[in-house]
Amino acid sequence: MTATVLIFDFPNSAFGPDRTEALKPLAEDIAGQPGLLWKIWTEEPAEGRAGGVYLFATREAAEAYHAMHAARLAARGVTGIEATYRGVNETLSRLDRGPVG
Repeated sequence: MTATVLIFDFPNSAFGPDRTEALKPLAEDIAGQPGLLWKIWTEEPAEGRAGGVYLFATREAAEAYHAMHAARLAARGVTGIEATYRGVNETLSRLDRGPVG
């Protein structure tokens, strides 16, 4: 088993404290997803983009989450979703203080 990074990026126009508060239930749901080790929420208001960087215990867990979350975003009207997978070199990441599990 190799840890897998999943990066989501998509158009977004809502930022700030109200959005953060509104998304807390979603964050709590994401925290309970099978195989998720951690997530960093990303925002770039100047570019109108948001998303996240996730670390999953396995590629299979990342792929299952990707399918579910892309469908959830699409149901909310989000289009232009980009997702990328990357394997993790755990030895080198630990040397640089990467939280790799």
